[in-house]
Amino acid sequence: MIFLLLLVTYSIVLSVALMVAGAKPQPIAARGVPHERPKRVLIIGATGGTGRELVAQALERGYEVTAIARNPAKLSVSHASLHVVQGDVLDASSVEAAVRGQDAVLSALGHRKYFPPSRILSNGTRNILHAMESQRVSRFVCETSLGVGNSVGRMGVLYTFFNIPLVLPFYYWDKTRQERAIAASHLDWVIVRPAALMNGEKRGRVRHGNVGSFLWTNRISRADTAAFMLDQLESDEYLRQTPGISW
Repeated sequence: MIFLLLLVTYSIVLSVALMVAGAKPQPIAARGVPHERPKRVLIIGATGGTGRELVAQALERGYEVTAIARNPAKLSVSHASLHVVQGDVLDASSVEAAVRGQDAVLSALGHRKYFPPSRILSNGTRNILHAMESQRVSRFVCETSLGVGNSVGRMGVLYTFFNIPLVLPFYYWDKTRQERAIAASHLDWVIVRPAALMNGEKRGRVRHGNVGSFLWTNRISRADTAAFMLDQLESDEYLRQTPGISW
């Protein structure tokens, strides 16, 4: 009973901290001219689950795609409009080289070093932001997760009181640093917060905005997440905002 009480108390304190520390939406006035569709896009995290979907769907939509990967051989895709470059998001010079000449950047950056404290997400994202500002590339769409900022608690009870506090506390805390760095930039950013990610085909029916549940775990496929992220390249609906997405 004492352990359960301590766990609940710790989970609530962590949730409040994640809520306060996450990025705050910054809605801006509608622009006088429509947003121009980019032609060349850079995809960060291209060998991960969402990243692979981003690459495939971006090519289907007719974009010229550059994918940066530490091990390009892991991205077993061949296409005339795909350029795979070797680089590490923690190496500022390789990120700068990959960003050069792009019209937009999409990030599905992630890792599996859950337990030790880490700054991979935040430091890698800062390198991306610095490179974009240096190269005057303005449109940035980044995947984080429900459970951060004003979406705290919306991953459901299992995540709020078990997965996040016991397995992913350092990972989620680094997501708050990542989001704050993005929100502090001068870019045209969108932070996309998906529900629990799953493999599977794209349904094409996505709820977005203030989504999720305080009770059960909502889910969404990586394919639908990638599609929604790509949609943000062609719309200003969520410019400088943090939409959650789920089925």
